[in-house]
Amino acid sequence: MAQSNIVDITLQNFQQVLLEGSKERLVIIDFWADWCEPCKQLMPVLERIASQYPDDITLAKINCDEQQELAMQFGVRSLPTVAFFKDGQPVDSFAGVKSESEIMTLLEPHLPGPADTFIQRAQQALAEGNAAEAYTQAKQAYDIDSRNMVTVKLLAEAAVDHGRLAQAKELAASIPMVEQDSDYQRIMSKIELAEDSADSPEIQALQAQVEEAPDNTELKIKLALQLHQSHRDEEAIALLFDVMRKDPASTEARKYVLDVINQLPDGDPLASKARRTLYSMMY
Repeated sequence: MAQSNIVDITLQNFQQVLLEGSKERLVIIDFWADWCEPCKQLMPVLERIASQYPDDITLAKINCDEQQELAMQFGVRSLPTVAFFKDGQPVDSFAGVKSESEIMTLLEPHLPGPADTFIQRAQQALAEGNAAEAYTQAKQAYDIDSRNMVTVKLLAEAAVDHGRLAQAKELAASIPMVEQDSDYQRIMSKIELAEDSADSPEIQALQAQVEEAPDNTELKIKLALQLHQSHRDEEAIALLFDVMRKDPASTEARKYVLDVINQLPDGDPLASKARRTLYSMMY
């Protein structure tokens, strides 16, 4: 059964497979002919590589005897010749027979890295307004490659949207001047707006009341819930822990702190830190 990512190229389908298809995945063009023995040595190697990357590579085979016009358009002078196309443009090529490891060395810069899937998922989640999922996916990408500025910016933006303002500001501060593009400016604007909206009159009023009555656990719990509503979860958790320390019998504080922790996105370091603190207090 033929693989869906291995195709024979003709004048009729070359635009769809090469120009359009290379916008979605890397296209390897194999120029070959039936009389060419080196071509017959190389083709199984290319097919094996294509079989290992069904979602990332298309192997496009051009029989130069049958598709002489295409071979001329590409300026092919010897067989076998192999070219790599990405986004409609050639990105690399070689002539002659190479081993699988040699070909993989050439392919590696053009294939998705281990963090790329998480980056794509984070971008999609951000576009859909799903801040928690965006944060989870961006954090996984960041854990794989924290030097990738695309990942840093994604995590910073997801952190803002999910109320992790301190983390967002820390990430934004690590972005060098050369990377402070329109994405960076958007993140900084989001941070500023989030900081302004997080300090609501309701929170300010409750904070003033708590300062006047620091032993009033009911006021502290109300303030913690308001902080949580404004995505200031770290402050909310700290306040609820303070209530639990002063009143270990407070089931209400324990319930709310568990609710806040359980609503944190997967991968949020605040969640693991808070769980460790909670368990140490309970056991």
